[in-house]
Amino acid sequence: MADTDMTVEQREAFLADLHVGVLAIERDGKGPLAVPIWYQYDGAQVVLFMDGNSAKAALLRRHGRATLTVQDERPPYRYVSVEGPVTVEPRQDGDDLLAMATRYLGPEIGAQYAAANPPTDTSVTARLTPERWLTVDYGSG
Repeated sequence: MADTDMTVEQREAFLADLHVGVLAIERDGKGPLAVPIWYQYDGAQVVLFMDGNSAKAALLRRHGRATLTVQDERPPYRYVSVEGPVTVEPRQDGDDLLAMATRYLGPEIGAQYAAANPPTDTSVTARLTPERWLTVDYGSG
């Protein structure tokens, strides 16, 4: 373990903090698609919501793998990168967009956002199961 590696507990706390992730997915004949995205990590999987007709959803279905990088842009810099297989399924009413929207937008605006974005025929939930972690905390060394 390098001096800058996070412990599991530090990694879990970092992911629980408010950060926008960058989702990277392989593309045929091009560099990877890398896009900002909201996420939730439940201790077992990274949960993402998106439109099933989006480029990211199509690529996730095709390649079945992704990397999510979450960073703190303030010194001392920290980041977590997680790679693994991804499943993509139709979003269900029980999928908790309200919790994610509240996490990112606060209770009032989060509730408005979730109410304005109920599941549609094209809404999907993607779940990334961690296989590999890379963590760095330059403040711990």
